[in-house]
Amino acid sequence: MERTLRAGRLATFAYFALNGFLMGMWIVHIPAVEDRAGISHAVLGWLLLLLGAGAFVGMQIVGPLTDRLGARIVVPVSAALCAAAVVLPGLATNVWTLGAALLALGLGNGCLDVSMNAHAVQVERGYRRPVMSAFHATFSIGGVLAALVGARTLSWGWSPAATLGAVAALGVVAAAVSAPALLRPEPGSVPLPESPTPSRRGTPRRIWVLAALALMLMLCEGVANDWSVLHLRDVLDAPAATAALAYGAFATAMTIGRLLADRVAARYGPVAILRYGAAVAAVGLTVAALSPWIPLALTGWTVFGAGLSGCIPQLFSAAGHADPEAAGVNVSRVAGLGYLGMLAGPAVIGPLTHFVPLNLTFFLPVAFCAVAACAAGILRETAQGAGNPARKCSSSV
Repeated sequence: MERTLRAGRLATFAYFALNGFLMGMWIVHIPAVEDRAGISHAVLGWLLLLLGAGAFVGMQIVGPLTDRLGARIVVPVSAALCAAAVVLPGLATNVWTLGAALLALGLGNGCLDVSMNAHAVQVERGYRRPVMSAFHATFSIGGVLAALVGARTLSWGWSPAATLGAVAALGVVAAAVSAPALLRPEPGSVPLPESPTPSRRGTPRRIWVLAALALMLMLCEGVANDWSVLHLRDVLDAPAATAALAYGAFATAMTIGRLLADRVAARYGPVAILRYGAAVAAVGLTVAALSPWIPLALTGWTVFGAGLSGCIPQLFSAAGHADPEAAGVNVSRVAGLGYLGMLAGPAVIGPLTHFVPLNLTFFLPVAFCAVAACAAGILRETAQGAGNPARKCSSSV
């Protein structure tokens, strides 16, 4: 049993890394794909909404499927779909084909995102201790690997179609090879055909609260992704190379924080991770927003990433543990709204800059972090669910 659980955990790491690598390879090739399709930055911005729409639809479709069929079946199929779709943007030659390609890629990404997180919850239940944050760290590592590989293939002059085609083939193989190690559904976790589906039973109020918190915190993450470099360049007049360090500092702190968050959660509980992590993130972003000095602003972005790092995995874990029979649906609700928050970051901050300086718009995500810190007690309620490895430690925080 222990060997089976360990193999399932390693397979989950593989799928998270694969997801990060696939999406990272697409991001690295965005400029080349844009040139091949002959579109402007503005048109690309609109087309990226199709990527988000596809992901959201995929998340809502695959959640009930995961509960019905089990993650062991849905995860490898979703991974193969995502891998196969990653080549499509590289083949696009105009706005229409690129739009369809991004919709398909988003659909595959959304399906894989929810199903692999649902399986991660099952692994965490088997270990009886927090392990979710490490999976999310592996996703980030996959993205870093994609940046390194993509930079090398671009320097060799490989076309996006050739590179993404090779990545797609390797991704499908990796999805198939990792599939046998996935855990079988737990007895009683997959509803009988005649039993009501989780979606028909209705989503509990606390799941929507977790989803709202995910929306706010992933919006904060989206702000760092899209505006941290511009903040240093436009507000503090940093050189381009120095400004790029803002996102690098944030992303590095996020990855390291997620590698450490499971041990902290096991000792102090998920409530503490969310409450103090969100509070630290609020302080870090406030420092970055108000700092007149580049080194202090970089420190603020680093602290912001460290604070946020463990928050989202706790929300996903709590949603999955709330009801084993509805883990897929509940994770899809939280992940779906969270993804919308990630997309909303640039959409919200951009218009605000017409009224206040860029650095002052950051007090909106600061407020969201403060709300998340105050609402962290919701994790104590979800921690009462059977099988939640954080149940005991969270009750004392």
